Amino acid sequence: MRAVIVPIPEAAAAVDAWRELTCEAKPSIGVPPHVTLLAPFAPIDAAVVLELEEIFAAATAFALELRRLERFPGTLYLAPEPARPFALLTEALVRRFPGYPPYGDPSLRVIPHLTVAQGDDALLDRAEAEITPALPLDAIAREALLLEQAGHDWRLRERFRLG
Repeated sequence: MRAVIVPIPEAAAAVDAWRELTCEAKPSIGVPPHVTLLAPFAPIDAAVVLELEEIFAAATAFALELRRLERFPGTLYLAPEPARPFALLTEALVRRFPGYPPYGDPSLRVIPHLTVAQGDDALLDRAEAEITPALPLDAIAREALLLEQAGHDWRLRERFRLG
């Protein structure tokens, strides 16, 4: 499995304890707090890396704010504002790699988000109560990472500066 993400290290102090406790993609296995751009992703070779370099070189770094917690069923997440730059990056990736739709399902609507906890409503309520006082969080999206799963852990394959 491979994924292209935008790391949001500014969120780590507020969310990593909950991510570690409740999420599959957790800090201890090499996954920083992030907004996923595309997963699953294509097999990696020199041509793919070059295409990713081109996509991200054409983008620019951008400031964002994480001030709202939202939910999908069983998932608590931070909604980045603005969300549009993440959506544009995902669209650019899908145009270049059409065989790899977001989350493997072309029918899904892409909602940029930073997952902070997964579980039942009671657990998500506790996580929300603990994280809310740390909000808002200011961040800058400066780079994208290409991660690859290696056994149970994830490893960084490539780092791409935005712009």
